[in-house]
Amino acid sequence: MLVGQTLAGYAIRSEVGEGGTSAVFRAEHPQHGVVAVKVLREKLRNDKTAVARFVREARYGARVRHPNVVQTLEVGEAAPGMHFLAIEWAKGELLERYVKANAPLPFDEVATIVMQIADAVHAAHAVGIVHRDLKPDNVMYDPATRQVKLLDFGIATDTDMAPEQRLTRAGFFVGTLMYVAPEALSGELVSPAADQYSLATIAYLMLTGCLPFTAKTPREMFSQLLSQPPVPLNEARPGLHFSSAVEQVVMKGLSKDPRQRYGDTCAFAEALRDALANTAAAPLAPGGLLDRMKSIFKR
Repeated sequence: MLVGQTLAGYAIRSEVGEGGTSAVFRAEHPQHGVVAVKVLREKLRNDKTAVARFVREARYGARVRHPNVVQTLEVGEAAPGMHFLAIEWAKGELLERYVKANAPLPFDEVATIVMQIADAVHAAHAVGIVHRDLKPDNVMYDPATRQVKLLDFGIATDTDMAPEQRLTRAGFFVGTLMYVAPEALSGELVSPAADQYSLATIAYLMLTGCLPFTAKTPREMFSQLLSQPPVPLNEARPGLHFSSAVEQVVMKGLSKDPRQRYGDTCAFAEALRDALANTAAAPLAPGGLLDRMKSIFKR
């Protein structure tokens, strides 16, 4: 247990999260102040692929400099095999948690969040990086300031990468099935359009509280992604209705064919912002007003 110890100058104060490959801690540093420190799990220290992914995340994160991307501060090895990554501490909560408690979100809030994520992802695309795991669980959101911070380039890929440099074998996809673009299911190298699909899925979720597919198992989800169209926005949830302009933008971003989506993530976000701005206040599903009031008093 690292809490209470000092790792490479970072005083570990508490554990704030954990995943299959690493644990995340809140720490303090004399120069950087409060930071987040990711530490590769002990069981993976001799796994060359896991170590390579961890180091690649740091390298990719450092390449993307943008106000809506958490800043990479340091990557190193505190002891043999103990790889760590220190990043900017982002205020707020995971967007996943916020959306579950508050969706459907007001139109202006949806537009603000989508624009910031789009700008962050576009900055990654500008330096040749596709995120590949864009989802609410990889976005920090501060409701008080409506500030977004994109996290986790752990499975990102370089569009200029040679096949022999890839860490994912052809025929195996990476990402989160609920948010992954259909073309990624083959395991082939995807384009920036895959991130746009994921962003459109996040927008759909924030607008409705639902996901665009109704699968109940991973196998069923895999099949639906490949063979069925997403549920139209206006059929996502009883009692919710959106203008045809809003629905068209979201469903275009969710096109199975990447060529049918917008030119880039910013074009998608701008189209959605404009469509939402020309629509009346966000609709509430049955019980939505009560839920919204409860969420306000919880804050």
